[in-house]
Amino acid sequence: MERDTGRRAGSGYKGIVPEVRELKTSEFPKANEVWVDYHNTTGVPKTDRIFGAFLGVELVSLARCRRHLDGYEVDGVYTPDDYRGRGYARLVVNALIEACHNDDLYMYSVSHLTEFYGQYGFYEISEKELPEGVRERYTWAVGNLGGVGVVPMIRTHTDYI
Repeated sequence: MERDTGRRAGSGYKGIVPEVRELKTSEFPKANEVWVDYHNTTGVPKTDRIFGAFLGVELVSLARCRRHLDGYEVDGVYTPDDYRGRGYARLVVNALIEACHNDDLYMYSVSHLTEFYGQYGFYEISEKELPEGVRERYTWAVGNLGGVGVVPMIRTHTDYI
């Protein structure tokens, strides 16, 4: 395991540099365990690509790209409380975007994180601009996403060609 003496974003915990990579489907149960504290999110091998940051065998941050019939949705970006503030979410979002950069990526961002996702090229769009498969997750909000603190966003692949 590589050692790091700096304290920049993602430099690791106690000097250990995290390994950031896409999870194998056999590792999805490990992601599901971490996501229990994040709305009981689960990975589905048929539709999901999951990216994680590992400190040794410990999974410390996650991000998911879910394939819908009509678009790709980024969600499940989560770092457990004990590992926050170390840049791990940045690392997994970077890995996801690098791997999925050929596709338009949609997401629902909580309002206070739109600036964070803006650093990766995501920008706010109207609810109507979301593909139906992505939009159906929040149909209960009936056009009131702002009222529930959620902002639809997109990162278009053509902006980065």
